[in-house]
Amino acid sequence: MTLHASPLKRKLFFILFDMFIILISTYIAFLLRFDFKIPDTYNHSIYITVGVLLLVRIFLFYYFRIYSISWRHFGFKDTTRLVYVTIFSTVVLVCTAYIGHFFNFIIPRSVIPIEFFISLFLLLALRISKRFYLESFKMDVKGKDTVILAGLDKANRILRTINHKDSGYYPVAIINDGYQNIKVNSIEVYSLDKFLSMDIQAEIAIVDESMDLTSLHERLSDIGIKSIKIAADYGDYGASIKDVSVENLLARHPKDLDTQKIATFIKDRVVLVSGAGGSIGSEICRQCEQFGAKKLILLDSSEYNLYAIEEEIKGIETVPVMQSVVNKSDLSATFALHKPDIVIHAAAYKHVPLVEANISEAIRNNILGTKNIIDTSIEHNVEKFVMISTDKAVRPTNVMGTTKRICELYAQNSNGQGTDIVAVRFGNVLGSSGSVIPKFKAQITAGKNITVTHPDITRYFMLIPEACELVLQAGAIGSGGEIFILDMGEPIKIVDLAQKMIDLSAKKDIKIIFSGLRPGEKLYEELLIDDSDTSTEYESITVAKPTPYDLKKLNDDIKELLTCDNQLQILKEIVPEFNHQLN
Repeated sequence: MTLHASPLKRKLFFILFDMFIILISTYIAFLLRFDFKIPDTYNHSIYITVGVLLLVRIFLFYYFRIYSISWRHFGFKDTTRLVYVTIFSTVVLVCTAYIGHFFNFIIPRSVIPIEFFISLFLLLALRISKRFYLESFKMDVKGKDTVILAGLDKANRILRTINHKDSGYYPVAIINDGYQNIKVNSIEVYSLDKFLSMDIQAEIAIVDESMDLTSLHERLSDIGIKSIKIAADYGDYGASIKDVSVENLLARHPKDLDTQKIATFIKDRVVLVSGAGGSIGSEICRQCEQFGAKKLILLDSSEYNLYAIEEEIKGIETVPVMQSVVNKSDLSATFALHKPDIVIHAAAYKHVPLVEANISEAIRNNILGTKNIIDTSIEHNVEKFVMISTDKAVRPTNVMGTTKRICELYAQNSNGQGTDIVAVRFGNVLGSSGSVIPKFKAQITAGKNITVTHPDITRYFMLIPEACELVLQAGAIGSGGEIFILDMGEPIKIVDLAQKMIDLSAKKDIKIIFSGLRPGEKLYEELLIDDSDTSTEYESITVAKPTPYDLKKLNDDIKELLTCDNQLQILKEIVPEFNHQLN
């Protein structure tokens, strides 16, 4: 049976050893002061010295949390704290010695510094002993050869985390382009180019979370390093080592994110989010909480999703409203009661194959729902309305994309009635419900082959938080009538994404199988209908050319669409570029 020391046992262990150190250091100090022949008259002084140090030093060590310091991770800051507290306890002893002159007992002055240095040495020696043992006997470490890519301070903290025999890592090099020909905890530091040119074998790379994982993954893979870990959540004693995810590899971090602009837009406002429990809607809610919204109206037709997001948002006032956007009278009652300043419309059916199988319901939810919430926002004098759109609305080949294009047309051409209405168009977000990444993860976990529809299919990707931040930023700068387009970077081949996920899983027996394009599915997505987009003050956000459409006619067309027998034909009349692809 293996015994694991509890925090209380560790504290008792150090208290007992510290008491022993005080006894030993005091006795040795008196021995040295009197050439190893202590006069009997000084026995009383020994007792008083030991008593004062035991009482004061142990109390101060406990009060200043010296006993809470990790034994294995004892470092420079901890050393500094211990020295300060030891000095303070020695000052108390000096004061006691001074007062003792008035009560006929004497502590020789030379004993005090001798005791201080002996006890300090022993106290430090005890606390660095475990770390010294773990870092000096690496032949006992049983782990895979590991390289660390991080700044020197962070690399040192990573080493503290992995320098023990049960970690599974055996550090062989630190890679840092700013330093060379030095060592950190006996580990050599190389530049990346020099390391790649040398014959140093390694199986694992631990990379600081701030580094560009995409380019590093490719370069490290070329020399046989397939497993990459991420170091994050740095503390005084180490770091958290996490598995790298495909989201980490594909993440794009917009350099022109204007948090001040977003905060000005959201702070102290009442914000209503439709589809509040969905992938995009829930992150919009988190961002609104972060940027200081006064109140959040969480509107969703899913009981579970609504419950989940309400439980998560605790920093500001929330009002859960279980409601569908297709019911305009219910929407009007909600708007009249809560009077939102800003509405962010994220509610939609978005799964292409399911929409193809349920065309009437998708038209009702996506188009009628959007029309209802826009009309209600105008009627109740909402300041700004922001609609979430999609790259599938550009030259759509499926019903879902076409419904979103009609929503864009309604948003653009309803503007100018007192509510500033804007739409924001972007591609796929990493890890959203129904997207390929959760599907691929489930297949890999089950040990199944990954199914990709076509070897040449590509998609734009962005992290959900980054997309939502840019949505709010676009909403902040919009004056009404714009369709903002988020810069999604370069499109990614889905087959390459699948292969990266297989590589990260280290399951070599998983293959990629091509299943054929699904109904309405494009090989590639676009973000612009033509090239006449307009730049904004932010590189990550551009504006699409407006598409005029008489609002009365559009209302009539939507009314006909909702009641006619041939809905596909009306969709094509409203969106002439709709090219329905059934195979």
